[in-house]
Amino acid sequence: MNAADIMTREVITATPSMGLEEAVQLMLSHRVSGLPVLDSSGVLIGIVTEGDLLRRAETGTERPLSWWRAVLLGTQRLANQYVHTHARRVEEVMTRQVVSIAPNTPLAEVVALMEARGIKRLPVLQEGRLLGIVSRADLLGALERFLAAQRSSDSMACQDSELRRRLLRQVAAQRWVPAALVDIGVQEGVVELRGFILNEGQREALRVLAENTAGVRRVVDNLVWMEPYSGFTLQLPTEVSTTSQPPAAMS
Repeated sequence: MNAADIMTREVITATPSMGLEEAVQLMLSHRVSGLPVLDSSGVLIGIVTEGDLLRRAETGTERPLSWWRAVLLGTQRLANQYVHTHARRVEEVMTRQVVSIAPNTPLAEVVALMEARGIKRLPVLQEGRLLGIVSRADLLGALERFLAAQRSSDSMACQDSELRRRLLRQVAAQRWVPAALVDIGVQEGVVELRGFILNEGQREALRVLAENTAGVRRVVDNLVWMEPYSGFTLQLPTEVSTTSQPPAAMS
């Protein structure tokens, strides 16, 4: 999936000359945490977010200023800081260096950018024009739709032999499990995990892999823990996991 597949297209925006009071009212009324700022020709020139408004003179949240910090910052930076905490127009407090993405940016890159820059939203631009915005909420919405579609597919019947082949292919594709040591049995949608694991993390990951596979009704854990250096093995009590299924009708 790409940014264009999940972005919010109807974006609430601000203008450079907009007063902070109006901008704050827009954010609160529309329940958004940031507003892209567009100039008179519709070009993105900045973004004003909750983070830009955390430290304000009105709320007494200005950063404490000691004498040594004042010396280190210098008069220019002190003046800039004063403007940021006292100014009343969007253009005076907005972030001007905006990190943006293209419509075809893969979601993996979107998330990597958010994590690397510590930001919650990314404007989507095409030739400088704002097409939409991708926020963390948009990513959650995409996840919700995927989970709903997966739940729908889980209700579809699947032959045990095909289900076993799919599970084995998934296990073989992972780098965290010794696939040669693991076997899987399937009977009427009930998956039995067999073989050897080298740590408890592998046990949990194999259970999650099986539970998330469409058609699996239940998971039975018969895996044996093996100490990788001595070869010592330990059979733990069988654990049974049930995937999310509608409750059976009571007679």
